[in-house]
Amino acid sequence: MIQPKLQVKNCDLFYGDFQALKNINLSIAEKEITAFIGPSGCGKSTLLKSLNRMNDLVEGCKITGDFTLDGENIYKDMEITELRKRVGMVFQKPNLFPMSIYDNIAYGPRTHGIKKKADLDEIVETTLRQASVWDETKDRLKKSALGMSGGQQQRICIARALAVKPEVLLMDEPTSALDPISTIKIEELATELKKNYTIVIVTHNMQQATRISDKTAFFLHGEIVEFDETQRIFSNPKEQKTLEYITGRFG
Repeated sequence: MIQPKLQVKNCDLFYGDFQALKNINLSIAEKEITAFIGPSGCGKSTLLKSLNRMNDLVEGCKITGDFTLDGENIYKDMEITELRKRVGMVFQKPNLFPMSIYDNIAYGPRTHGIKKKADLDEIVETTLRQASVWDETKDRLKKSALGMSGGQQQRICIARALAVKPEVLLMDEPTSALDPISTIKIEELATELKKNYTIVIVTHNMQQATRISDKTAFFLHGEIVEFDETQRIFSNPKEQKTLEYITGRFG
C-alpha cells in the first residue's frame, strides 16, 4: 500500500460552537490533482486551509483528529514554517505584495536564507517559467506586480508559491475571479505541475473538476459524502446526494 502524501483521519473542526467539519477521513495521493466540490459553506475551503494550518489564525477554531504529510503529523510534529514551505497555497483572488514581480517571487526564498543574487535570479526565472508567465514578465521584473492583468497576477502567485520548492500546492478557487481564457491557462498549468507536485483544488466549477482532477471529494454540510475517481463521481456516483448535486438539482 503506497503511503498517501496527505492524510486526514477523524477530523472535526469547530468555529466556536459551530461545527464546520464532521468526521473527515481522506487520503490524498502524491502527484495527482484532487478536487473538492460542493455548495458554498460546505467545508471545502475550511478543510483545504487546515492542510497547511491557515485556520491556526482563526480565533475560536478548534481542530481534532490527525493530519499527516508523508506520515508526519503536521499539527504535533512539524514547525509551521517547515509546513508552509512544503505546502504552498494559492488563493481565490491574486494576493501579490505591492512590490516588483522579482521581489514577490524572491520573497519566500529570501526568508528561507537564500541571499545570492545569482541564485535568486535563477529561482525567479525558473518559477515564472513553471507558472507559464515568464514571457509576459521577463521585461518587467522590476515593475510592480500589481500592474499585470488578473490572470497574470494569479500565475505570478503560483510562481511565488513554487519559489520555495513546495511538495504540495493548495488552490482555493484559483480561477473564480478570472476570465475563461485565463482560467484555461491556469488549468493547463495545474495539469503540467502535477508531474512534480501534489495539487488540491477547491472549485465551484464542476467542468473544471472533470477537466483537470484525478479524484474528487464531494462535500455537503461539513461532511464528505463521496470521494472517488473523478470520472466515476461524475459518470456513476454511488450516493444520491452526489448525483443531485452534479446534475444541478441543488447547490
